[in-house]
Amino acid sequence: MKKITALIFLFSIFNSSAQEFGENYYSFDASYFYGTIAEHNPDIAHLITGHPTGLILGFNKKSFGFEDWEKRYNYPDVGASFIYQDMKNPSLGENYGLYAHMNFYLFKRNLMFRIGQGLAYASNPYHPDDNYKNNAYGSRLLSSTYLMANFKKENIFEGLGLQAGLSLIHYSNADFKSPNASTNTITFNLGVNYVLDHQNLPNYIPKGPREKYTEPIHFNFVLRSGVNTMGIIGSKQYPFLTFSAYADKVLNHKSTLQAGAEVFFSKAMEERIYYQSVAFPSGNTTGDEDSKRVGVFVGHQLNFNKLSVITHLGYYAYYPYEHFVDQLYNRVGLQRKITEDLWASLTVRSHYANAEAVELSIGYRL
Repeated sequence: MKKITALIFLFSIFNSSAQEFGENYYSFDASYFYGTIAEHNPDIAHLITGHPTGLILGFNKKSFGFEDWEKRYNYPDVGASFIYQDMKNPSLGENYGLYAHMNFYLFKRNLMFRIGQGLAYASNPYHPDDNYKNNAYGSRLLSSTYLMANFKKENIFEGLGLQAGLSLIHYSNADFKSPNASTNTITFNLGVNYVLDHQNLPNYIPKGPREKYTEPIHFNFVLRSGVNTMGIIGSKQYPFLTFSAYADKVLNHKSTLQAGAEVFFSKAMEERIYYQSVAFPSGNTTGDEDSKRVGVFVGHQLNFNKLSVITHLGYYAYYPYEHFVDQLYNRVGLQRKITEDLWASLTVRSHYANAEAVELSIGYRL
């Protein structure tokens, strides 16, 4: 079910970004990369034995301002991409990722910044007997994000161009299954791009004067759910529920500020409390501690047509059991408007670099 939901969500991202007016124009790009795995956690030091290599393939739909939101972001591309990565370590194996992405342009469109979010398949995940050294990937299916910053020159000759720069590729299952130390690969990439129908590209539609836009305060009510583990290898997966309520204030077409509160019900945390009380009877855990948490948060919503990027920073105001995760938390993800009042989102809730859960949410905005 988790795989199907994530794939549907990725499809909706790409589909929602399609241009509604005018013809569509496309480009392809292919890059080879060479890099290194960053030791963000000393627990994965034994897995960093070589320099990963691989390919990044991209398919892009170009924009020219047929919709107003495209002008606000300097005519970005939307697209899909595929990454193959040889981790250069037998315990990590090879990863294959499929992503939805957006390309943003600066400095007369010579600098491209890409952000991609998707799913990856790990060829050699953790196994207690056959691959116990791989404490980075506890499952074959991983959540993956990549960032790319490239000097890019299109249509140098007959639609063909060049690009080069740096990328960061992240793999994690967000504690969907333990272990989950994750990896971050920093790479140098070099590649080519090709613009289809390059002889007939339209001119960019001028942006015009900036329009002032705002809305009154709205209230949102959200149900978030999913499954995670109690952070111990071999742990079962347990469901969780989070109820959130917050107010939002639209500042302009791009930005919305948010502030609210939420209550967390976690079966994994309840089981962790019981485990600690039994495994370490002389410790500080008695087994009677409350597993619920209450958080307060502030956030920002960056709007692209019907799609938004969500970032939250929160603090557990009620946190009776403090031995599970840190008291500060953050949430990052994507939100998709379904109707004027109804929306859905896919987010990751973390404590610094330690991801606790992937949250599938449904929300109502008054």
